[in-house]
Amino acid sequence: MPKILNKKINIRAKLAAGKQSPYQTYKSLVVGDVSFTRFLLYELITVLTGLIPGALGYFLRKQFYPLIMKQVGKGVIIGRNVVLRHSYQIILEDNVTIDDNCVIDARGGGDDGIIIKNNVLINRNCMLLAKNGAINIGDHSSLGSNTVIVSMDGVQIGNSVLMAGGCYLSAGAYRFDDLDKPVMDQEAYTKGPIRIGSGAWIGTRVTILDGISIGKNAVVGASALVITDVPDYTVAVGIPAKKIKSISSHEI
Repeated sequence: MPKILNKKINIRAKLAAGKQSPYQTYKSLVVGDVSFTRFLLYELITVLTGLIPGALGYFLRKQFYPLIMKQVGKGVIIGRNVVLRHSYQIILEDNVTIDDNCVIDARGGGDDGIIIKNNVLINRNCMLLAKNGAINIGDHSSLGSNTVIVSMDGVQIGNSVLMAGGCYLSAGAYRFDDLDKPVMDQEAYTKGPIRIGSGAWIGTRVTILDGISIGKNAVVGASALVITDVPDYTVAVGIPAKKIKSISSHEI
C-alpha cells in the first residue's frame, strides 16, 4: 500500500504558512533546529570558503567543513560551490569526493540523514535531496554529472554502483483526481524506498521511480524508465524498462 506523506513538514508548506520570521524560515531551510552558535559557524565557514577555487579552496574546506557536519572521514574532497543543507545530518566517510556545484540536502532525512560511504565519487552538478527519507550510498559507488536523487521514503545505493550522468531517482508522487484542487495541493504518497543493488550499472538519463529495486550486478540501459523491479544479473532497457537478457559469467 502507498505511504501517505506529511506535506506539512516540507519547506513549501512552511513558507506558505507564513508563521515564521524570515530568519527562522532561512534557518529552517538551511541548517534546521540547531543553536545560534552552530548556525553562525555554518554561515561563516560556507561564506568564507565555499567559493574559493583551486587547491586553496580544497584545503580550507577540508579543514573547516568537518566543523559543520555530523562526521567527515580522512581524504575527503569538497569542490567549489557545493551547497550543504542540514549539514549536521550529513556523514562523509573516507576518501569521498564531491565535485563542484553539487547540492547535498539532508533536511528530511531524519536521524539517518545522508550517509556517503568510503571512496564514493559524486560528479559535478548532482543533487541529493532527502525530503522525507534518508539517502545511503555504499562504498566505491559513483554518481554521474547532473544526477538527481529525491528521497521520499529512503534511497539505498549499494557498493560499487556505477551511475552515468543525468539519472533521476524520484521516490514520490501526487494524486490528481480531485478536479477542484491543483495537483500540488493534493495528497502526496510514495510506494516505498528505491534500492539499487551492489555492482549495478545504471546508464545515462535513466529514471527510476519510487518503490523500485534494481538487483545485484543488474544493467539498466540508457534513457530507460524503470517502473518495475529489475532482478539480479539482468539487463533491462526501454520505456518502460523490460528485461532483454540475463547475464552469465561467460559474457564480456
